[in-house]
Amino acid sequence: MTTKKSLKRQGFRTNESIVYPAHGVGRIVDVETQEVAGMSLELFVIDFDKDKMTLRVPVAKAASVGMRKLADEPTVAKALDTVCGRARVKRTMWSRRAQEYEAKINSGDLIAISEVVRDLYRSEAQPEPSYSERQLYEAAIDRMAREVAAVEKTSETEAQRKIEKMIEASPKRKRAQEEDEAREEAA
Repeated sequence: MTTKKSLKRQGFRTNESIVYPAHGVGRIVDVETQEVAGMSLELFVIDFDKDKMTLRVPVAKAASVGMRKLADEPTVAKALDTVCGRARVKRTMWSRRAQEYEAKINSGDLIAISEVVRDLYRSEAQPEPSYSERQLYEAAIDRMAREVAAVEKTSETEAQRKIEKMIEASPKRKRAQEEDEAREEAA
């Protein structure tokens, strides 16, 4: 038994784009009431169009699961600035770094996701990344591009192109690459 309720709950409203940490950008399509174990429960119905998935989140649990509104423009600007920084790759085992990257991607935090994009980006001149590196990079750039596209009202492809162009044009990244090349030649 489902019935439609009013349009606004917990600061969220229907037809609003939101970010769900484990799945990225989705859109609230409805707020419905369902009978669960003899109790009436209000649920946000969230549609993730790209993943062809619908998620129902209890209204009361929205904040505790990390559901949030789209990032504001200053946050997007900070995330785009973050990807332009110098890649910070720790000298720990790959499995440990991969877990950290995965946690950042699933945190739903745009800045943390942009750090993963920055750290795993590889230019044409750099060696081919491993399969797992490429998978993590693609998950991170996809999440970041979806949110940037939703905030800037552009397509995901345009947003991804913009992010990658900013990384390639970054003077910090170019300087780091030149230093690495000089070190290799000296060795």
